[in-house]
Formats: sequence, structure tokens, C-alpha cells
Amino acid sequence: MTTQSVPVIAILRGVQPDEVLDIAMALHDAGICSIEVPLNSPSPLDSISRLAKALDGRCIIGAGTVLTPADVEAVYQSGGKLIVTPNTDPAVIERAVALQLDVVPGFATPSEAFRALQAGARSLKLFPASTYGPGHIKALRDVLPKDIKLFAVGGVGAANLGPWLEAGIDGIGVGGELFRPGYTAGEVSKRAEALVAAWRAAAVARNAKH
Repeated sequence: MTTQSVPVIAILRGVQPDEVLDIAMALHDAGICSIEVPLNSPSPLDSISRLAKALDGRCIIGAGTVLTPADVEAVYQSGGKLIVTPNTDPAVIERAVALQLDVVPGFATPSEAFRALQAGARSLKLFPASTYGPGHIKALRDVLPKDIKLFAVGGVGAANLGPWLEAGIDGIGVGGELFRPGYTAGEVSKRAEALVAAWRAAAVARNAKH
């Protein structure tokens, strides 16, 4: 039975098209309904197309490591609706916004964050998050618009969610803790269930303080 989803973007780096649907269903059933296939994976557009057709209306599917406007177009043509980037290239952000796709550009500094917002982004991902720490998010929250969604990606997972939620993140992106090449759908299911449980517990603890 599908549970209410949590704000986790699953990063399926290295996934193969012939396994992607089983893995995505394991994530969906655990409560993770945002999935990105990085474009440096094997045949990523094939995987995205399969997921977009099979999970339309149930999950938001898209690509990670999107580096050019042409990449954005290719993902759009494959049925993807989510564009995740490691940087704040305005041309990439603007093309995604023009196609009405959800875009989550990666940033590190306040200057990069505001550059992305100026290009039209409404969600941002701190990457790599572990390099900067929760204090970085807390400080940024003082200057960023209140309606901007902040994701922490890179070194954030079940074991250390609490401080990040307390600092003000809206969600996380998780790769290797959920999926690495060679993991079966069953393994992904167990990992996803553990992460979802940890998120919910951390959210309850945060809410109890406020």
C-alpha cells in the first residue's frame, strides 16, 4: 500500500533501463515519489521515458546532472518533468522554466542562489551539502524569499536528518543511500522504507520544538 510521500528526490545514478521501473516502484511504494535519472547514467532518456509513461500522475520523473538547454529539451521530449542541475546556469534554468518543468538548480553561495532565482528557479539544492553543513542553510534562510524550497543534497540521509530539518530545509536528494548499480528492487525498498521512517521521525521531532 502506498503511503503519503515525503520530500525526497531519489537519485538513480547508473540505473539501467531494464531495471528502472522495478526500482522506481519500490521507491513509490515506500513513499518516495520524486525520481531523477542523472544524464551520465546508461541510456538515461530511455529510463526517463519508461518511468514517465508508467508512473504518470503518481511520481514526478526527470533528469539530474542536466548541463545544457539541449539536455532540457531532450528530457522534456522524453516525458520528464523534473530538471536537476549541479550548477546555476541561467540558460538551463530559463529553458526549463519556459517548458514549465520543475527545476532544482544546485548552488553553494548566496550569489549563486540569487542568480538561480533571477533566472526563474523556485527551488534550490545546496550541493554538496556536507561541505557546508546545516548552519549554511540556516543563514541562507534569513535572506532568501520565504517561499523558496531548499533541498540538501550530498551527504544528507537517515542518520543526520535532524539538524538539517531544524535548519530549514524542505527536502533532500539521496543517491547512494537508496540506490547504487547492482542493488535489487528489494534492497532499494528496504533502504527507502528506512529513509522515509527517518524523515518522518525527524519531522515530528522538529515540529515538537516549534
